[in-house]
Amino acid sequence: MTTPASRPALTPRHLTRTAERLSFIYLERCTVHRDANAITAQDAEGTTHIPSATIGTLLLGPGTRITHQAMSVLGETGAAVCWVGERGVRYYASGRALTRSSALMEAQAHQWANPRTRLAVTRAMYRQRFPDEDPAGLSRRELLGSEGKRMKDCYRAESARTGIPWRGRHYTPGDFSSGDPVNQAITAAAQCMYGISHAVVTSLGCSPALGFVHSGHELSFVLDIADLYKTEVGIPVAFDTAAETDQDIGPRTRRALRDRINETALLDRCVNDIKRLLLPPGETAPPHGAEDRDVVTLHSDGGQHLPSGFNHRGPDEHPDAELTW
Repeated sequence: MTTPASRPALTPRHLTRTAERLSFIYLERCTVHRDANAITAQDAEGTTHIPSATIGTLLLGPGTRITHQAMSVLGETGAAVCWVGERGVRYYASGRALTRSSALMEAQAHQWANPRTRLAVTRAMYRQRFPDEDPAGLSRRELLGSEGKRMKDCYRAESARTGIPWRGRHYTPGDFSSGDPVNQAITAAAQCMYGISHAVVTSLGCSPALGFVHSGHELSFVLDIADLYKTEVGIPVAFDTAAETDQDIGPRTRRALRDRINETALLDRCVNDIKRLLLPPGETAPPHGAEDRDVVTLHSDGGQHLPSGFNHRGPDEHPDAELTW
């Protein structure tokens, strides 16, 4: 048997296309190791083999241990790795992004850098959150005012639905117990949604900091994405949890939200929503399969891209046949 060091590195030609991979695989309470070009998940019930080239993002939950060789093969096959809480509800750290292409990051930067397109993405986010309201023509201040009214309406509606008295949103940073039970549940749900959004944003290679609604924080875009599902998922789960009992509000909210995320396939939905918001209309992935290829180009004039690794001597000369290094 060959040693890992002597195995030839896999190229994109050998790998499963990103569109054909499993978006997310979640493991918990097991040891992750390597067997040839597969990873193995070993626990008390036995060993499961998972072809590493079929993984988009591996989510490592509580109780997992992973070996150096397992991380090595995941890196070779282009899989992303995130260390998360139970069922992906919290985000702690990550390895590389799921894609080899910078197309989605560049699309985000392009949309963010132009004030007009940044506002257009902001309006698209509000349109997704409140589909019965047309944000076209509204300024940012008007959008914020509209959101504030809709959030108050949402809290009142959930209060009426569950019978939980609502006295307003109250949260003291660093003091979880300062709020009443329903406020504690809302805080716990919000923290979970931030973790989920962070895991998805990172796995797609986007910048967590380049936000369209939020600004000035390293997680601005994460907050933007989490807010897309606040009134639909997070707040209803929080009110449902608080309506059951006042005991163990935080843990019970996290478990309830974990189950709702699993039932609704919210992770996959986050992926599709981010691509829809950032990429041009009708485009759902980097062009021409670029996400699966190691392609590095050089910026040139007029929006052109030149091949890298060559000595480009002048505008009218062909690049040298030999690599520069």
